[in-house]
Amino acid sequence: GMENVELKIDGMTCSGCVNSIQNALYRQDGVNKAVADIDNSSVTVEFDPAVIKRDGLVQAIADAGFDVLN
Repeated sequence: GMENVELKIDGMTCSGCVNSIQNALYRQDGVNKAVADIDNSSVTVEFDPAVIKRDGLVQAIADAGFDVLN
């Protein structure tokens, strides 16, 4: 089944950042939903752990130019 994780993001300051993070996650196989929250500086990701691991989510965010804090 699907799992949800909330990741705190460093440097998410504008709607462009939100779009970059969400788009980076949606490009990953196994990601069902990605909702970035600029007020919380976080992104909630619904994903299939059989397809992608948390490390893969963190790497996708890093590749988009943002650091995960937790």
